[in-house]
Amino acid sequence: MSGAAGGGGGADVAGAAGASVVRVLIADDQLLVRHGLVLMLGPEPGVEVVGEAADGVQAVELARRLRPDVVVMDIRMPVLDGVAATGRLTREVPGCRVLALSTFDLDECVVAALRAGACGFLPKDVSPEELVTALRVVRTGGAVVAPRLLTRLISSYVTAPRRPAEPAAGAVRAGVPDGLTPREREVWRLIATGLGNTGIAAEMFISPSTVKNHITALFAKLRVRDRAQAVIAAYEAGLVRAGERG
Repeated sequence: MSGAAGGGGGADVAGAAGASVVRVLIADDQLLVRHGLVLMLGPEPGVEVVGEAADGVQAVELARRLRPDVVVMDIRMPVLDGVAATGRLTREVPGCRVLALSTFDLDECVVAALRAGACGFLPKDVSPEELVTALRVVRTGGAVVAPRLLTRLISSYVTAPRRPAEPAAGAVRAGVPDGLTPREREVWRLIATGLGNTGIAAEMFISPSTVKNHITALFAKLRVRDRAQAVIAAYEAGLVRAGERG
């Protein structure tokens, strides 16, 4: 593997085992952090670090060329920060997923990264095991947010006081798309209150496969990529309020 401006090991992984290998690009402006992540991930079976980038511009350029499965993206970098780089990757390299890392546990960083298209957000003090698990989850289309960050993030939304100009509970707000069916709205609300597909199915007396179909249509209409973004959108739209449960 080469340094920040390039990346060896970019060739396609051959063989039957290649399908299970997560190809990772690391983007961080601190050389010691990048090398630390390489040392952390290098011995892990099923993980291949294909390149390193020192800023967001390099991360996007290398992702276009190397086509990694996941970019481990630092949020605060020079030239182009991690949030802006994530947005560009989402638009320009749609098959590449982003796992954001940061030393700053600020709610606005988490929200900005998820809005930009990141599939996960973890603190940099994450354990090697947690990082590898997150890479595999993100690679397969799942979303990962560190529990301590997600708990605080959701808490900040559900406990935030309503502004005087906000409409009464139950009113359709500008943030809720008009095209949602009643069932899609209910699925969205139940996602935001923390229920998984099985719980939603039980609550609505429908099958899990029907729930999945509603979620696919819902995400397309909301223009979100995963449950984390859907939860944020639900709180911002006023679909759920403090104290609500599935």
